[in-house]
Amino acid sequence: MGAPMAGWLMPLDEVSDPVFAQRMLGDGVAIDPTEGCLYAPCDGEVTVLQPTGHAITLRAGDGVELLMHIGIDTVQLAGAGFDPQVKVGDQVRAGDVLIRFDLDSVVCGAPSVVTPVLLISQDGLTLTAKRGSGLVAPGEPIFTIARAGAVAEAPTEIVGETATRTVVVPLAHGIHARPAAKLREVLVPFAAKVTITKGEQSADARSPVRLMTLGIKLGDTIRITAQGGRADEAAATLAALIESGMGEKADPASAPAPAPAPVAAPVSDEPNLLSGVTAAPGLAIGTARFFRLPELTIDPIGKGASLERARLEDGIAKVMRAIEADLSHAAGPMRSILSAHRSMLDDPELLDAARNAMLDGASASQAWRQAIRPQAELLRQSGDAHLAERADDMVDLERRVVSVIEGVQDAPLVFPEGTILLADDLLPSQVTGIDPAQVCGFATVRGGPTSHVAILAASLGIPALVAMGSPLRTIEEGETLILDAGAGTLRVAPNAAQRAEAQARVDARTAALAAARAAAGAEARLADGTRIEVFANLGSVGDAERAVAAGAEGSGLLRTEFLFLDRETPPSVAEQTAEYQAIADALQGRPLIIRLLDIGGDKPAPYLPIAAEENPALGLRGIRVGLAHPQVLEDQLRAILGVRPIGIAKIMLPMIASVGELRAVRAVLDRLRGELGIGETVALGIMVETPAAAATADLLAAEADFLSIGTNDLTQYTLAMDRGNPAVASGIDGLHPAVLRLIADTCRGATAQGRWVGVCGGLASDALAVPILVGLGVTELSATVSVVPEVKALLSTLTLERARAHAAAALACATAADVRRLAREFTA
Repeated sequence: MGAPMAGWLMPLDEVSDPVFAQRMLGDGVAIDPTEGCLYAPCDGEVTVLQPTGHAITLRAGDGVELLMHIGIDTVQLAGAGFDPQVKVGDQVRAGDVLIRFDLDSVVCGAPSVVTPVLLISQDGLTLTAKRGSGLVAPGEPIFTIARAGAVAEAPTEIVGETATRTVVVPLAHGIHARPAAKLREVLVPFAAKVTITKGEQSADARSPVRLMTLGIKLGDTIRITAQGGRADEAAATLAALIESGMGEKADPASAPAPAPAPVAAPVSDEPNLLSGVTAAPGLAIGTARFFRLPELTIDPIGKGASLERARLEDGIAKVMRAIEADLSHAAGPMRSILSAHRSMLDDPELLDAARNAMLDGASASQAWRQAIRPQAELLRQSGDAHLAERADDMVDLERRVVSVIEGVQDAPLVFPEGTILLADDLLPSQVTGIDPAQVCGFATVRGGPTSHVAILAASLGIPALVAMGSPLRTIEEGETLILDAGAGTLRVAPNAAQRAEAQARVDARTAALAAARAAAGAEARLADGTRIEVFANLGSVGDAERAVAAGAEGSGLLRTEFLFLDRETPPSVAEQTAEYQAIADALQGRPLIIRLLDIGGDKPAPYLPIAAEENPALGLRGIRVGLAHPQVLEDQLRAILGVRPIGIAKIMLPMIASVGELRAVRAVLDRLRGELGIGETVALGIMVETPAAAATADLLAAEADFLSIGTNDLTQYTLAMDRGNPAVASGIDGLHPAVLRLIADTCRGATAQGRWVGVCGGLASDALAVPILVGLGVTELSATVSVVPEVKALLSTLTLERARAHAAAALACATAADVRRLAREFTA
């Protein structure tokens, strides 16, 4: 039997899914593919083709049936990325193309792309593998099948009782390969013949392949019939297993409904209105154009280990030089991403894995791909938002190195002016290659609101939506779209009135932005003269320079992680002081609030021994790390105390949950001031990011010099939703009434102690949130640099009395959607 695809052959035992590894569906082998094409391994007839296109069964001669299942859990992709070239009943010859698939898409969307190739009709048949592992080409022999000498016994007639059960299928993806195998397994103790019927079609419950031919879906009603010994018990056992959901039970709200219209998942009763998650705010009108990056074709077989090693090292060196060149002028999020790529290129384990693959005969490109992809997969499955982002970076880096090795270049990303780009997902390098003069917005099927792609889009000023799901794929190329990232909507084929209204908003925003930038140098005040400071969130000297140009009155948050991440040793006191001083100098005497190292959780560092945690977001992170590693904390405080003039740099503690933590840091700060002979006051404030801090704001304010609310973390901890998890991203909204009430509690507690409250999280940059925050008692807003002029302009239109009334109305709302509706009416 020939290999049905090019890739790395492996024993079935090494497949991560026990259904395949334990041979519940049949004996065979597995292949980790290197290209996106499945070929017929022999002559035969297509007997089963899953509706989602991820699995196919062939019947060859002499009773041989073969199942090829592309990837693990790929049924969840709902057909995305799979393009079957045959249909049930087709006769095929060995080598014919059965299914084409987008390898990158499957790699990104499924737990694994390893493809089991199984002999599923095994009565009287034996399978012998030709080899254990290694690279194989399509058609290369992988196993032989022989018929055993014994003659099968004639089937015996089933007699005895008959029992039936009717079940409504609760499995989200219906009865596919894994649940079908479990059904067969649970029937082992029973002698009864059991069939499952859907409509007019029936199948033996012990035959996973036959069950899959029924196409049983969520919500289908099926009948279980058992005949023979212990029939009633067999039927009841099978029914109970199906009704349990077998670990794949769907939410009742997702139970069957009429087939959706071509453009589904609207956020209201309006047709053609799709919902997504805001990655970068803004409004755009444009033309839909899809972006699909083709898989790079490579020769997986090398021409000698020494030659291939030289090719790989040359490719990595060239990419490293390009990254170093980009780093020389990069700043902010792009600098962080490039630093991560540079660190990955130096990873000794990655390089060792590639070298070992070349010794086994792989080409340089194949070896690099083989080294990168398993690591990226592990990161995706880690459950850690920061690590999942790094998986995308690794896929990005894989392509860059392979492109250099193969001497090919992706075509420049050139689009007609007015393009709204649609894609399953985008890599960071692709976003940086977008020209904002051509692309006025983009939307993706996958992605999360805190990914590198989202951060880059915001820094480029490109409105973007992510996590839109499969309905995005139904949009036709060339269709007119209105992307309202602030509202989280994408309108398809707007009518003339809708387009005119959106264009008026775009024009008004353009004019308002021009006016805001012209007036950005003025001190921020409300229309009644109330002073509200508008600061900027910073991550580099370049950010500070841009903040001053945008009219920022200081920095309400300097993220110091850029000094600590993507390196093997912590920065020295001198290195930190030099960086902080450079940023303070760039601010030209304006206040600088430096947040102490916020590491751990989704931001690990290799030189800090933090053990793996079941829930990193609730473990050792923020100030807890500093208190657990006193030298790191002390060094950073010394560095900040070295900034001149003394007092220009204030200190802010992340993730405070108790007064005890604040006191512990205050004691270290006071001791260091004494050692350094510093008599001047150095302000020490806290970030309110936990419900505990908000609830005890009065107690904390009695000992802290100021409070600043980190609304991103406060929102995720209040709503118990991981802000790095796209699966719950649509429910994360800082304007949720519960979050607003905690902000109100914080302001009341701080006011009682005479302390000011700022906001340095995402809400400070949200035009709908700003009036509410001011009305709740916030007197300092630290926003994204690019929106500072707009925030100052918005404040100039408010009065404190009006803002307070608006905030009171927001606190009375029942949902975040109600708050946003109220806020849009207020700012209209």
